Amino acid sequence: MKLNHVLESQQFTVPILMELFGRTELMKKVVARGGTRDYDHKIMANLFYKPSTRTRFSFESAMHRLGGHVLSTEQAHEFSSEMDGGSLEDTIKIMSNFCDLIVLRHPDADGAKRAAKVSPVPIINAGDGAGGQHPTQALLDLYTIYNECKTLNGVSVAIIGDLDNGRTAHSLAYLLSKFDRVKLYFIAPENMQIKQDILEHLDEHRVWYKCASSIEEIIDRVDVVYQTRIPKGKLDPSIDLKAFNIDSDVLQKMKYNSIILHPLPRTVEISHDVDQDPRAAYFRQVKNGLYVRMALLSMIFED
Repeated sequence: MKLNHVLESQQFTVPILMELFGRTELMKKVVARGGTRDYDHKIMANLFYKPSTRTRFSFESAMHRLGGHVLSTEQAHEFSSEMDGGSLEDTIKIMSNFCDLIVLRHPDADGAKRAAKVSPVPIINAGDGAGGQHPTQALLDLYTIYNECKTLNGVSVAIIGDLDNGRTAHSLAYLLSKFDRVKLYFIAPENMQIKQDILEHLDEHRVWYKCASSIEEIIDRVDVVYQTRIPKGKLDPSIDLKAFNIDSDVLQKMKYNSIILHPLPRTVEISHDVDQDPRAAYFRQVKNGLYVRMALLSMIFED
């Protein structure tokens, strides 16, 4: 099944997700044998207007493992054409002459969609704007839940942090809404709670959810804790950050077979003491990102 642009989580169907996960398993074997040269005629351009380590390197590694070639920058905002008043659209039209696919991180929430409208080559949204989406991060998050929990139907997931602006949280919520009997708990300070349009989407798809203001309320009943950052500058001084953090005390209250995920990087929201617990799956999550992005690229490049 061939893909074209990857712009938002809503575009994925369950059959496409299952095919992606099947290909992801194959990509683990490809990496184990040292990669492939199947795509040595393809060039991927990483066009990042905001710095990134994990996403950019993950895509670059995925392309190299597939035998392809990479053009890359994380200083795209300093391109002379745009510094002098040029547009994203013109940059995309120019860059598309040099590559077969563009991975774009842009500060505007509609950046990827604008790029896709003018691009003759596929666009992958690698994170757009504050409060936008990050669909490939959500795909690797979803695969990790599937791989660790052995199912997506019936899972209960706590999504914690700055959910108002959290593009990874938005994208994951949209993906999880496609499965049966899912329960979603959104844990955030009141001024950072999940956006109303996402709650309306969940209502439309009859997905159970609850908004809460503390981990304590739900930690003993969820299968997945999806932790994200809370910027200290946005937190009311009267609110204790510990109400949203994972430490050894919280671990003791969690289900023995639950998992902890984080899109990373972290600051203080997950104690380093947690890393040794087998339920801490965030570094396995990072590794899965390589395999998922290899699978995604293969679906886009499919003839």
